[in-house]
Amino acid sequence: MRVTLIQTGKTRDSFIMEGVEEFRRRLVHYAPFSIETIADLKNSGQMTMNEVQEREGIMILKRIRSGDHVVLLDERGKMYDSIAFAKHLNSLEGRVNNLLFVIGGPFGFSGEVYHRADEHLSLSRLTFSHQLVRLIFMEQLYRAYTILKGEPYHHA
Repeated sequence: MRVTLIQTGKTRDSFIMEGVEEFRRRLVHYAPFSIETIADLKNSGQMTMNEVQEREGIMILKRIRSGDHVVLLDERGKMYDSIAFAKHLNSLEGRVNNLLFVIGGPFGFSGEVYHRADEHLSLSRLTFSHQLVRLIFMEQLYRAYTILKGEPYHHA
């Protein structure tokens, strides 16, 4: 199963970039994994929230193919503990060829993106910046793979 993280906009903080890259290097040992970044919108400061969502949504939908399994990282999504998330990830193996996790911009997703999604995943009831979510998600994805392999990273 190929796993792709689609993120909207460039990661700006160096500590987040370094952490994301560290977990990317670790993850490729468990699954074909890649990160795709959708470019920041030009003149977004002059757009309404809905306009930003719609324009980002168009760019996100262009990255999704018909057979892809799409999981939106969304504050209203389903929450798992780390072991349950690992089991869910494992349940997709063999049924899904391309698993896409999508992190939207600061205004979230357009209605069309919500409609296309197969699942919504919440990392917490707390609100995080869309930049920080990248690092938190990468760590949890890595943790899930180490749980599945029985490795000592996760101490439960």
